[in-house]
Amino acid sequence: MRIGVLSVQGAFAEMAAYWRAQGAETFEIRQRSDLERGMDLLALPGGESTVQGKLLNDLGLFTPLKERIDGGLPVFAVCAGLILLAEKIDDPGSRTNTRPEQWFGSLPIAVRRNAYGRQLGSFRTIGVFDGKPNVPMTFIRAPAITEVAPEVEVLSTFDGAPTSVRWRSITAFTWHPELN
Repeated sequence: MRIGVLSVQGAFAEMAAYWRAQGAETFEIRQRSDLERGMDLLALPGGESTVQGKLLNDLGLFTPLKERIDGGLPVFAVCAGLILLAEKIDDPGSRTNTRPEQWFGSLPIAVRRNAYGRQLGSFRTIGVFDGKPNVPMTFIRAPAITEVAPEVEVLSTFDGAPTSVRWRSITAFTWHPELN
């Protein structure tokens, strides 16, 4: 399996290491020409979603990636990657100036950034993921999924709220499976 890891900002090194440990071949996506390499899956790492969205546009990566995602390219997204995919970002009172062209809007969910607190509020827990018990979950400045369309499958929850979802070819997490 060949995995393209978005590598413009954030924890892309950890994401690539995770997939290499699973036996996959990875390559970094930093510029438009990197998209010419074939990939079986796009990995969107954690980081700062606003910065990633801005860089996707500045580097000419946004439109071709959106076309591939909407065309069915499998996506594995974590934290900021989930925010980039969300159809709606629900941040009441936020001073963030995110424009619709800075996120893909391909996943029918709504999210709220930093819902579990700032960096110092990061935590680990054990939960059930996709029916498997005792899965370690690491939340780092995690967003919360505040709405889920009926066709979206919820794979895990924390305190009753969805924390990972699957829809069509997209699997997205508020927590960091690549760190566990």
